[in-house]
Amino acid sequence: MAFGKRSPSGSPTAAPTPAPAPKAAPAPAARRPQAAAKPSAPAPVAVKGAPKAPPPPAPAPPEPKPEKVRQVSQQSEQYYATKTTIFNALIDTIDLSQLAQLDSESAREEIRDIVVEIISIKNVVMSLSEQEQLLDDICNDVLGYGPLEPLLARDDIADIMVNGADTTYIEVNGKIERTNIRFRDNAQLMNICQRIVSQVGRRVDDSSPICDARLLDGSRVNVIAPPLAIDGPTLTIRKFKKDKLRLQDLVNFGSISEPGAELLRIIGHSRCNVLISGGTGSGKTTLLNCLTGFIEPGERVITCEDSAELQLQQPHVVRLETRPPNIEGTGEITMRDLVKNCLRMRPERIIVGEVRGPEAFDLLQAMNTGHDGSMGTLHANSPREALSRVESMITMGGFSLPAKTIREMIVGSIDVVVQASRLRDGSRRIMNVTEVLGLEGDTIVLQDVLKYEIEGEDENGRVIGKHRGTGIGRPRFWDRASYYNLERELAAALDELGG
Repeated sequence: MAFGKRSPSGSPTAAPTPAPAPKAAPAPAARRPQAAAKPSAPAPVAVKGAPKAPPPPAPAPPEPKPEKVRQVSQQSEQYYATKTTIFNALIDTIDLSQLAQLDSESAREEIRDIVVEIISIKNVVMSLSEQEQLLDDICNDVLGYGPLEPLLARDDIADIMVNGADTTYIEVNGKIERTNIRFRDNAQLMNICQRIVSQVGRRVDDSSPICDARLLDGSRVNVIAPPLAIDGPTLTIRKFKKDKLRLQDLVNFGSISEPGAELLRIIGHSRCNVLISGGTGSGKTTLLNCLTGFIEPGERVITCEDSAELQLQQPHVVRLETRPPNIEGTGEITMRDLVKNCLRMRPERIIVGEVRGPEAFDLLQAMNTGHDGSMGTLHANSPREALSRVESMITMGGFSLPAKTIREMIVGSIDVVVQASRLRDGSRRIMNVTEVLGLEGDTIVLQDVLKYEIEGEDENGRVIGKHRGTGIGRPRFWDRASYYNLERELAAALDELGG
């Protein structure tokens, strides 16, 4: 890509002065009042300090991949240098206050018209595809989330991980891969982070360098800024699919079998108290969304989350979100504050996005005092570890209760633990559906109703396995299912699962 015409000696020449526009032609709405005189001034056609064209590559070694990566990097530097020059000229020309009054489509058209004119004035030579990419990038920088826009538009990406301005990774199909997406500099990345968090009334700066927020589509966002992040602002986005997943989608993905899904449907309909356990990225929130699909439309549901990301389908849903302290260190609203307040709002079900602290005590109390069908998620690697973590959270919350009393509360409150896991091939599976039976001495007794058994791998390294029943004839929640006239469906699902 050339930046302008050159003289025979190779030195850049100034762009010719264009003919003045007719006086009667109206200026675009977003132009600054004085911008009409700017195009007539000669503009440099080369970026000062721009990298020179790379020399011809040396003969390729037996393994040419490193050389290929290096050449792509140099081409990117040239593209970003051009983009920076045009972007700066655009900012000098455009009136952002007037641009903000236009709708999104009109604002994009206005920006594209001005950028095309700047490209012509500066004699920047580029192909049509390069010019179209440049126009889209600059529109995204001004109106959207900059280089993140093409990644946010893809529905197959689960996570976006930005490690400073030059490094961006994504997760696709359970695998992490590096992209060629980069930002102009750390200042642009920080500006985009501020734009994201300000939409939900949050801030990120030197005094508050860690922030949780969300995008308009519900995607979860975490930002950690310098000086805590050594190599520049770090942005992590957990994306959610535009089409809300249902339990049948998990069956199609192989996360659960058809009779296993029927078992979960019965658990949801019969108002069992459910705890969803799993590691990071195991699909806990997705599974929670699917289970809430079996809540009756007439029920009053209240959700409590750190960053609102649940996508409930019911009409009577109240969504609550925690609030961090302000710059003076006051005004914080914790998860426990929300859960305690829920009990005064006449809920029929309480859904806690993630249990991670003393709110576990209040959730157990809610489950045990008439709010059947409540649900929550937490990080743990097995059903037994999940219940141990609940006990630890209550103890660390300052409750001076004997261990046996806490375990009695757990047994009397939680009916079912559903364990999700992300396997070594990146796939996600429901590993266990486990019911809580009771206490034997000081030990909580658990019983698996369904297990996922790994049988091996195929030729592509994909894990092969099967969901099997454990031969339980009448699980503990049989009577609850019978109360809701679901005992026949439960018996059929257990028979099909086998054991």
